[in-house]
Amino acid sequence: MTSGVSAPDTGRDAALAAKSDRPGLRARLGRYYSLTKPGVLYGNVLTAAAGFFLASGRGTPTLGLFLALMVGTTLIIASACVLNNVLDRDIDQRMERTSTRATVTGSIPARNAVLFSVVMGLVGLAILVLWTNALVVATGIGGFITYVWLYGALSKRMSLHGTLVGSVSGAAPILAGYLAVSGRVDAGAVLAFAMLFLWQMPEFYSIAIYRREEYARAGVPVISVVKGERTTAVHILAYTVAFVVVTLLLPVFGYVGLVYTIAMAALGGWWIYLGVLGLRSSQPATWARRMFRFSMVMILALCVMVSVGPFLP
Repeated sequence: MTSGVSAPDTGRDAALAAKSDRPGLRARLGRYYSLTKPGVLYGNVLTAAAGFFLASGRGTPTLGLFLALMVGTTLIIASACVLNNVLDRDIDQRMERTSTRATVTGSIPARNAVLFSVVMGLVGLAILVLWTNALVVATGIGGFITYVWLYGALSKRMSLHGTLVGSVSGAAPILAGYLAVSGRVDAGAVLAFAMLFLWQMPEFYSIAIYRREEYARAGVPVISVVKGERTTAVHILAYTVAFVVVTLLLPVFGYVGLVYTIAMAALGGWWIYLGVLGLRSSQPATWARRMFRFSMVMILALCVMVSVGPFLP
């Protein structure tokens, strides 16, 4: 005689529990998306667009070329960011702001992340090869190698000058955007590259001050850890001045007009003033956060003014 109550189906219950523990498709896609460092990704793509429009004042752009540049560049930058996350797992787990990345927690295995990176990189490169020019392709490859290998795997871990190397890759997108239209390296290409290269130095050095303790714990030899906050503040001011000077060379060479000059001179003058305040600040971390926030204003303003400057008085 059997009981009227059936025994629990432990196998089915275990399967249902396991299924409920798995993240949904949207959550998994979100994790992969986060590996592309969206803030870094879209900021770099914005500068590529700015370079494109800067050269458009003297070139013959097309919508197809613009779309190919945007899509190809986006995929290559995303590929580099994902691969950088894989390589930086040991550092990221020791820093508060990066300790929850999917490559650190293991929610995305390193093998899957590498495959994701490779697919995006190859598709992005193919787009640039098919629909842009050799200079853009070379810039994309050079920026990728510099960011992933020369910066992420080597100089970032070995030298306080790693930021200089990383800034080379960070300036590659605006150069690629310019070269897509111009097809040649001229004064505009050099100035566009220099502006983005120089802007990154005070931007990152500001982060290095207010996150100094995190970098020290992670063993990353950024300038604030190796040389101290005072020396870092001096470098921030020097690079800020250099950046402003270079932005004001664009009108000298006839690439932009009076509207651009007035706007960038005003904003640049204020950023220099903020930099001077850092030399005597009793709260360097607070000042550095303020300096960093204004660097975001500067890059957005620069991209807008570089894009519209060639078409305004």
